[in-house]
Amino acid sequence: MKKTQRMPTEDLDPFTERCRSRIEQALDQRLPTPVTLPAALHQAMRYAALSGGKYVRPLLVYATGQLFNVPAARLDAPACAVELIHAYSLVHDDLPAMDDDDLRRGKPTCHKAFDEATAILAGDALQSLAFQILATDPALDVPAFTRLEMIRILAEASGSQGMACGQAMDLAAEGQRLTLAELENMHLHKTGALIRASVRLGALASEHYTAQQLLQLDDYARHIGLAFQIRDDILDIEGETEVIGKPQGSDIARNKSTYPALLGIDQAKLLARDLHNQALVALEGFDDKAETLRSISQYIVQRAR
Repeated sequence: MKKTQRMPTEDLDPFTERCRSRIEQALDQRLPTPVTLPAALHQAMRYAALSGGKYVRPLLVYATGQLFNVPAARLDAPACAVELIHAYSLVHDDLPAMDDDDLRRGKPTCHKAFDEATAILAGDALQSLAFQILATDPALDVPAFTRLEMIRILAEASGSQGMACGQAMDLAAEGQRLTLAELENMHLHKTGALIRASVRLGALASEHYTAQQLLQLDDYARHIGLAFQIRDDILDIEGETEVIGKPQGSDIARNKSTYPALLGIDQAKLLARDLHNQALVALEGFDDKAETLRSISQYIVQRAR
């Protein structure tokens, strides 16, 4: 392991609060109203997408766009799109046929708050809305070929070679002991693919990036994606249900392979710190506008929920 580098000290809270307020307003405007027919479906969509999550993926869209001086209004559409994909994945993940969870973000899961069929349809509709926004949102004032590339990136990240691939691997691995390489491969898809897409979408909203910068940002995103999952695994052991918003110990109960299970809790924490360090290295050469991305990496390995 590398010696831990000094973590950034910039206070992320003001940026986070601005972006969370912005993404909630942007989602509220783009989701169907709760009285639009069929009302139950649209209420379930809003319940899933506006339930007070961490909004890490939209934060990454905004922070990457900030790096290239992209107006925030242009970033609203890709930020909404990635969050809608994330919300749909959680709705489906929580279903009885998947992880069978009753609690998400401190509230009943979508299929418990509504019913299983409505939750399935809400997830389907959230996914579709994400691509509709990228295709048609007027605030996304980029050339048509950029819209098309954004749609391709998000589709690839969420499909059978991205997030859905990782989810399938996760289901197949229950009750089995994976190797560290197998666990990393699973989470590079399940968690990492959408995080990498978030960073790429934020960069594509600009017209002033280089191919080398895209490579560096993808390297950064790859490392924080794995660090995010390791921290999730640690919180499943050390976190409190009331804080993390889902049942503590659920991974252990399902006999899932996790980083602490394979490495031990202390080595898992060291690996998360090492991934943070590598993320910082990937951002070398960027100026102070990358401080927010550096601070997000810090937040990922230190968060309490």
